[in-house]
Order: sequence, then C-alpha cells, then structure tokens
Amino acid sequence: MGQFEGRVAVVTGAGGGIGYATAEMLVAEGATVVLVDLKPPARLPAGPGSARFAQGDVTDPEFVLRIFADLPRIDHLVNGAGVLWRGRDVGAVDIDLEIWDRVMDINLKAMVLTLKSAIPKMRARRGGSIVNIATIQCLRGDPAPQDAYQASKAGVIALTKSIAIQYAGEGIRANSVLPGQVRTPMQPHFAGNPDAVQKAADYVPLGRVGEPQDIADAIVFLLSDKAGFITGTELIVDGGITALP
Repeated sequence: MGQFEGRVAVVTGAGGGIGYATAEMLVAEGATVVLVDLKPPARLPAGPGSARFAQGDVTDPEFVLRIFADLPRIDHLVNGAGVLWRGRDVGAVDIDLEIWDRVMDINLKAMVLTLKSAIPKMRARRGGSIVNIATIQCLRGDPAPQDAYQASKAGVIALTKSIAIQYAGEGIRANSVLPGQVRTPMQPHFAGNPDAVQKAADYVPLGRVGEPQDIADAIVFLLSDKAGFITGTELIVDGGITALP
C-alpha cells in the first residue's frame, strides 16, 4: 500500500483529464476516492485503494451535501471541476452575462460548496489537505480573452490563500496548482489536430504541451505529507511559459 492508505479523497472534475489522472494516482497509493463529475469516466481506477463515482452537478448545493454526508471522514479534497468555453467566454464588454454567471458558478462557487462540506470534517479530525485548480491564464492578460474563466480562476487563488490562513492552526493545508497548456478534454482543439499541438508545444520552453499526468503529479505531491510545510501557495506547472521574458 502507498502513502495514502486509509485516507479518503474527493476529486471533482474526475470524469477525465487532470481530475481522473489525480484520482487514479490516489487509488494506486491506497486511498478511497470519490470521483465527481457530470459524465462518468470510461472506467473506475483500480489499485490497492478503491473508487466510486458520484454523478451530478457540483453547482447544486444538495448534490454536494450528499457527497460528503455519505463519508465518515475526508482527508483530501481536489477541486478540479471547471469549464473553458471558447467562443462564448469572451471579453467583459462583449460577454453574455448569463455565460459569465454560469462560468463563475462552475469554476468558483462550486468550490465554495465543496469547501463548506469538506472543511468541517477535516476540522473534526484536526487535519487535511486541499488542492484547487487554477490556471496560468489568470496571471496575465490575453488579446483573445476568456474573461470569465480568467477572473474565476483568479478568485480560486485568492480563496485558496484565505482558506490556508484560516485553518492552518487546525492542520488543514490549501494550495493551488496553475496548469499551462495541457492536452485535456477542456482543450478540444488539440484532439486530432497535431498541428495545433505542435504550435502550442513550440511556445513552451520545455518543447511540449503538458499531459494530465504532469498536473496530477503536482497535485498529489501537494496533497501528500511530503508537502506538509507547504500551504497558501501556487505551484505553476507550465513547462516554463510564465518564465518567458
């Protein structure tokens, strides 16, 4: 068994991509994992640990309450649910405010709902670790803006820092991971388009786009006891993009 033996984790946005890769690693390391998403994964992760799937909308308060009510304990929470709606999520002047509100609900408000349910259980056990997924896009402007996405993810970073300080004295850690260009279902323009992948890779100093496993490795590290003195910070996983001049 691995370093997460006997621990319970909830991973949202786990139907595929980064969330699924994270859940798979946790199960392989002995955790009991609840994978949460609107769409089920192709298969549940297998390993020394165990996995089950909870299908539903993380913006629904009653659904989120049910997920955590069924758990006797919670050690780790990964907020990976999110949307990036190219073409609909545009600059603030032009965006449809219904799109703005829905992006905020999924990317930020849903995280508040999971935190409201998870943190009391972590406090009862005097410890836990949380990782919230943001993006390097919220660190800079963009001539082709997705303003709701970027603003919501900036909010993720700010809320994560606040949670980290509020609950540090109770052994609860909270950190953000900021992915760069990653080949996931949220980036459908990469699918079956090697030219798009290569164009993105040419911009990355390490010479390739990221894979879900690259981000999952960072998330699982921050969840683990090996990161026991790390809280309230952001881990950028972008192949060097943000270090460019």
